[in-house]
Amino acid sequence: MTTNQRVHKELPPLLEQGRDYIYIILGAAIIAIGFNVFLLPNQVASGGVSGISTILNGVLGWKPGIVQYAFNIPLFIAGLFFLGAKFGIKSFVGTLTLPAVVLFTSSWEPWTTNPLLGALFGGITIGLGLGIVFRGGASTGGTDLAAQIIAKYTGFSLGKSVLLIDGLIVLSAAIVFDIEKALYALIALFVTTKTIDIIQLGFSQSKMIYIITNKQEEIRNAIYKEIDRGVTKLPAIGGYTDQERPILMVVAYQTEFTKLKQLVKTLDPSAFVIVSDAYEVLGEGFKKY
Repeated sequence: MTTNQRVHKELPPLLEQGRDYIYIILGAAIIAIGFNVFLLPNQVASGGVSGISTILNGVLGWKPGIVQYAFNIPLFIAGLFFLGAKFGIKSFVGTLTLPAVVLFTSSWEPWTTNPLLGALFGGITIGLGLGIVFRGGASTGGTDLAAQIIAKYTGFSLGKSVLLIDGLIVLSAAIVFDIEKALYALIALFVTTKTIDIIQLGFSQSKMIYIITNKQEEIRNAIYKEIDRGVTKLPAIGGYTDQERPILMVVAYQTEFTKLKQLVKTLDPSAFVIVSDAYEVLGEGFKKY
């Protein structure tokens, strides 16, 4: 066991919890800042309670931070009542922190008054903040809890429930503001989703390669020696021949893939190779747990 492994394994639980709360507070702060400097000044209501607060601010002039408290706290209580006490103190911290920072930064000047830039960078900022909060094992409450309640009692999937709520908010934005603002909101929603995926999974730096070949031993040995990567043999049966034909599976960094591909081509030009991106590769030779 390496020194890094020992340090990580022996990390005190209290320190891990402290790290999670830092993630939650930092993530909520990033969301709030992105909302105030990108989304709100450009009237981009990209779903969620923040979208509702943007619409109510545009129609009635209500402060978004107060509106978010007015929605988040009852929704959190409803989540506890309908879904059980599984959200815990972490999500409660996220629920309280986000509107607090929205209020604190409400006087900040917009970083852009271009709606397209606001939607793009607002989506990136919100996605970044949410991804960090999720890494802390929490949420910021809001319509996510409402979606879970709808999913539990209607039979809808969680994805459809979230889509239903966010769709209604974007539709409301189209009615209150205009169609163009609703289209910007859809852009922000899409960018937010993609950014969350990147924060959760990271950029793909590895490739998963499946190799079907008649020269398994030669290719396997060459990968061991030339690429210094392990190879897994997966049992398989050819659909045409109905004979056993194991598949070689290799995970390698992008920088190693070109060399591996050339190696396979040299040893067996007729080999069938399938390549896909691999995210969050954990274990020896890659990222530590």
